Amino acid sequence: MTASVLVLNAGSSSIKFGLFEISGSEPALLCKGLLDEHEAKPRLVASSPSGETLFERQKEASDMDGGHLFADVIAFIEHRFGEGCLRGVGHRIVHGGPDYSGPIALTDDIHAKLEALTPLAPLHQPRCLAPVRALRAIRPPLTQIACFDTAFHHSMTPPASRFAIPGRYEARGLRRYGFHGLSFEYVAGRLAAIAPELAAGRTVIAHLGNGASLCALRNGRSIDTTMGLTPLDGLVMGTRSGTIDPGVLLYLLQHERMTTGDLQHLLYHESGLLGVSGISADMRTLLASGEASAREAVDLFTFRAAQEVAMMANTLGGLDCLVFTGGIGEHATEIRSAISERLAWLGVRIDAAANVQARERINAGDSAADVFVIPTNEELTIARHCVAVLQRHYRP
Repeated sequence: MTASVLVLNAGSSSIKFGLFEISGSEPALLCKGLLDEHEAKPRLVASSPSGETLFERQKEASDMDGGHLFADVIAFIEHRFGEGCLRGVGHRIVHGGPDYSGPIALTDDIHAKLEALTPLAPLHQPRCLAPVRALRAIRPPLTQIACFDTAFHHSMTPPASRFAIPGRYEARGLRRYGFHGLSFEYVAGRLAAIAPELAAGRTVIAHLGNGASLCALRNGRSIDTTMGLTPLDGLVMGTRSGTIDPGVLLYLLQHERMTTGDLQHLLYHESGLLGVSGISADMRTLLASGEASAREAVDLFTFRAAQEVAMMANTLGGLDCLVFTGGIGEHATEIRSAISERLAWLGVRIDAAANVQARERINAGDSAADVFVIPTNEELTIARHCVAVLQRHYRP
């Protein structure tokens, strides 16, 4: 029997999972997989760390029970790694609000408080919490642990954490929280291992994917970020608008007679790269397209990213290091190049060959700031937190 924790990372249409052995000094990946509940036939796939398929199952939607595919996941894990091997389940929870600044074992009371935060992340929070309910029904005694995307940014202080609104609203929790914290935490740790002298300085991490945000770090701690109360703010994203004039929203409500539901759908699902291009939310599709609107969307994405890197550098009082991560940040050579070119006035220079090869360090020798490409690993970060919580939870 292999002592392990299951990590669930819920997205908008699927749930990534990883199973980690926890008997050593560092969690070790045993297998990984995907639960896709939005296909005509919901699907579960599990593979080895090298990518070899270990298990695959599809079900008719009509055959789905209250546990969906989670019962199948647990059955597969216990068959392969031993009955009783699971010590706990870690969940990426997008919003922790003002109260939760670190991982915590879930109780009914905490779960209810997290559900109450749904208005702050209306599309993400329910998706994150749904597996908690499903697993509670399947295995009530199993320890479930919440790890928050907002927690890393609890080190932010005014003025970076404030909105320019009356204080009574801040007292009700309306402040800038920031997201992608589990990714930023992992990348900050990797940077500290690679280049500790840089990690101690002024760093901007660019998590660029379908969701995208920046984090300004000093001594490895978040002091500013581009997302705010919700995951809508900041950079242009796949289908999200990012920063937008509040007057636009008032206009749409008052003169286009949009409902709040219409407006929410527009901002979360019809904007960003998809809205500008009219073609796709996928950066790969846009980079391969010859359409003018695709180029316009890419240009806006890189323009806004560079603009907000400069804003983060202003918060830091300079820029020693820029790190690219996330699906776009790790794989889109052209995007890294375009953002860096827009930051040439800050002294950022990248080496073209190193960028094409996606080396770990891609800055040119005369660059005023070091530039890295560091793959993120949110699941490993969650596994580490789970180990710490379980050790506290079961300490004699």
